Amino acid sequence: MLTSTLELLETARRNIYAIGAFNVYNLEGVQAVIKAAEVNCSPVMLQIHPSALKYGGSSLVALCLEAARTAAVPMSVHLDHSTSADAIRLALEAGMSSVMADGSHLPYEENLNFTRAMAQLARDRGAVVEAEIGRISGTEDGLSISEKEAKMTDPKQAGEFVRATLVDALAVTIGNVHVESIQKTDTQRGSFLDSQEPTANKLRPAVNINAPIG
Repeated sequence: MLTSTLELLETARRNIYAIGAFNVYNLEGVQAVIKAAEVNCSPVMLQIHPSALKYGGSSLVALCLEAARTAAVPMSVHLDHSTSADAIRLALEAGMSSVMADGSHLPYEENLNFTRAMAQLARDRGAVVEAEIGRISGTEDGLSISEKEAKMTDPKQAGEFVRATLVDALAVTIGNVHVESIQKTDTQRGSFLDSQEPTANKLRPAVNINAPIG
């Protein structure tokens, strides 16, 4: 059943579980995610990356929306990590009601202005918008701990950002990475994440938004 991303996240927060969000590119990928979700009775998010949106266009969006509507578990369809206003407009015009406006690659003020404009655009269409502050690194090549810390999300700045942009959800950096290429032992990895726990604990009261931090 097609569900609001915000409803999925709020329900997950109340019941203390995570929502799997899976990028899909074609019919087979969509079917695989839905089958796994239904077998496990688990809500999920179908995510469309901007590169997939570029080639799949409104047809891919329509496929995901219809698949979500007919699924036996709650799911939403979300535009993932879009840095382009044009891509966000295309997604909204195609019927998506959940988008990520990712300006994290920009200087703070530019990120704020981009996100605020995209959040207004999304709200005008009744859509949920996610943003990002800090940088979630794609690889770890050449990054020392001090360099990584420079990319961490600052709780105070995150609170200011959310109040200025009125986004529904916020992706933050507290030691998480997209892909890890440097081999670390479980102890090393755990120690680093443990060191970020104070920052993580400060973020929710700082941003004070209903949706969980992504």
